Amino acid sequence: MERNVRMLALGSAALTDGFALLGFETYPDADREVLNRVLEELVQQRDRALVLVEPVLCEQPSALLQRLRIEGGQILITEVPPLQMPEGYQSDVEDLLHSVLGQSALET
Repeated sequence: MERNVRMLALGSAALTDGFALLGFETYPDADREVLNRVLEELVQQRDRALVLVEPVLCEQPSALLQRLRIEGGQILITEVPPLQMPEGYQSDVEDLLHSVLGQSALET
């Protein structure tokens, strides 16, 4: 029996409102404690999940967050640029692609 994938968004209320319209479970104005609690729940329940997180939450030290990002597997965690500065945002994925494929890899 195939289990559903949970879709979650954690960040500012303005950002999570948009994801709520798309059917995501949202955690407006989440902090590190909320992020850790949600991640612990996902691990304990062995859920498959797509977790979208504003960068400010990823900058705060969290051993569990780091472990899940390195391990991959059933829980995919990715950053979403903040609403107030989407053009100035560069994700870890972009950095990885540049290091593997070169600086021109993402040029249009």
